Amino acid sequence: MPQLIMRGVDLAEVMKISTALVEELAQICRCGKDNFTLDVLNATSVSEGAIVPTFPFVEVAWFDRGREVQDAVATAITNHLLTTGIPEVEVAFKVYRETHYYANGQPFMVKAGPPVFD
Repeated sequence: MPQLIMRGVDLAEVMKISTALVEELAQICRCGKDNFTLDVLNATSVSEGAIVPTFPFVEVAWFDRGREVQDAVATAITNHLLTTGIPEVEVAFKVYRETHYYANGQPFMVKAGPPVFD
């Protein structure tokens, strides 16, 4: 964690930038490089009955690290992807709550206090 799920970007281009991107993200997030997962999805987009290019979009699934870190991560992802030649990219964050995340059926982290219900 964090997991970057990308669509509308070329796999070969992501492979070229992946090392530098993950190194920068690890510095920003103050965690190991092995915490990051980059997934490049093959998506088919359709508009008005025709196949159209998929808009470059990155979803970052992670635990909240605050606005300053989030802004820096979005900037890093954007800057690295723009070097691949795409004209623009959007980045969105999906925040997991630690109390709702499980690894091998066990709570990843349990915070002290009563349970929280959404």
